[in-house]
Amino acid sequence: MTTWLNMSLQDGASPIMEQLIFFHDHTLMIMLMIITTVMYMMTTLLWNKHTSRFMLEGQLIETTWTIAPAIILVFIAMPSLRLLYLMDEIHNPTMTLKAVGHQWYWSYEYSDFTKLEFDSYMIPQEENQTSTFRLLDTDNRIVLPMNSPIRLVVTAADVLHSWTIPSLGVKTDATPGRLNQSSFSINHPGILYGQCSEICGANHSFMPITIESVSANHFINWVSSLS
Repeated sequence: MTTWLNMSLQDGASPIMEQLIFFHDHTLMIMLMIITTVMYMMTTLLWNKHTSRFMLEGQLIETTWTIAPAIILVFIAMPSLRLLYLMDEIHNPTMTLKAVGHQWYWSYEYSDFTKLEFDSYMIPQEENQTSTFRLLDTDNRIVLPMNSPIRLVVTAADVLHSWTIPSLGVKTDATPGRLNQSSFSINHPGILYGQCSEICGANHSFMPITIESVSANHFINWVSSLS
């Protein structure tokens, strides 16, 4: 999760988020090269003469500054399109999680199991303990197995919400009367935090999302204890 004065992205907890971080760094290096080149050209223009009686035309440089940006855009577009395809494709999910946004809490349904559903409310500030995070922890956590493709189905019961876990690279709008789906796979155990990312009303900032990533055996035991 994000900590104080953290200026970078959160550590990736899924393969998609790791690829998004790589793409961010890749694009940042290209921007750095562009900025360096432009600053160098502006500096040389300031310290050199602006006239030349031998300069009648510059076809070579005009060709260069037309082709170079096109090549740079290709180097940015190719990995971007690959990532868009990977984020949109759902590869044989092992289970489905349905999230329903309410004002102002989340309801969850494990569609592959019988009557496994619960509501998830933020823990009130007066009930916070030293081991919990203010405004981020919930009374009922989502328990999911790691290293398993999960299909996420999101909708809303009243107004627009947005189910977001930054460390997973997942941000799916919850629209009343519509089912939006996404997919992710958690690659290590731990607790992941997120919040509603749509301005959904007065208590918009008080409907957090908490995921507990566990091993497959632990998940099976958790499901058995609830059934």
